[in-house]
Amino acid sequence: MVAERLGDVEDHTLLSAEQLAGRVAQVRARMRPLETQLAEMRAERDVLLTEQRRRERLAQRSRRAGVKEAMRGGQFPTFSQLLAAADSGPFERYRFHLKTGGEVRLGFPGARRQTVSFTDGRRLAQAQDLAESARLYAAGWELGSPGRPGLRIHFPGTRQERLADPEEVYARPADDVKTQ
Repeated sequence: MVAERLGDVEDHTLLSAEQLAGRVAQVRARMRPLETQLAEMRAERDVLLTEQRRRERLAQRSRRAGVKEAMRGGQFPTFSQLLAAADSGPFERYRFHLKTGGEVRLGFPGARRQTVSFTDGRRLAQAQDLAESARLYAAGWELGSPGRPGLRIHFPGTRQERLADPEEVYARPADDVKTQ
């Protein structure tokens, strides 16, 4: 207990400057081996965390390569093909990837749900699922906003967004275990 080590609530104001300095030196001397041991443990932890991050990067790289290979093989539809053959359901049933294999989300960064913007040249509409997207697409609306065609995407975990060509964004089922 701390109180016992401090001398059962000792009044430190009664100590002389030399006595106080001596006690500080004693405590520091007792701490030195523990600080050395703690530094060694931190170094060991850092080595293990570095290896863990290296393995995660390798796994991510191989997953991304698998996704790219499946896209090249025609296993996953582009966003345009998904719209043309759309059924109903939320966008969350799919994971979207650029042709480089990097994962993206639809719509604006920070939004709770993925959305797709459509325009008729004058007005703007936000579709929140495939059924609504297919309805707007079939009615002649185009992806994008007036004067800015394209599919708005952003990179997960960032505020970075851009407009992409819908032919360069691929959809894969979120539950696809072969390329996860």
